[in-house]
Amino acid sequence: MPTYSYRCTECDNAFDIKQSFSDATLTECPVCGGVLRKVFSPVGVTFNGGGFYRTDSRPAPKSEGSSSTPAKSETKATPAKTESKPSTPKPSAS
Repeated sequence: MPTYSYRCTECDNAFDIKQSFSDATLTECPVCGGVLRKVFSPVGVTFNGGGFYRTDSRPAPKSEGSSSTPAKSETKATPAKTESKPSTPKPSAS
């Protein structure tokens, strides 16, 4: 059950009370019979773990023009041709 804080507008009496969600809001001060108002205070929320930052929520989208691995170059290494003349000349057919 949640705890609600109340403060009287007449005598400045402040107190906390546990009430169910279905219970009616208190309107009369138990000390002086004046008008009560709910006191709203900030909620203590702690975010633990991953996923609470923009970079943690999901991986960055990949653009279609680039990829994560570098593209292989299309140039082929051509072996250097060395033309060597035969050491013995062939006899010519005459």
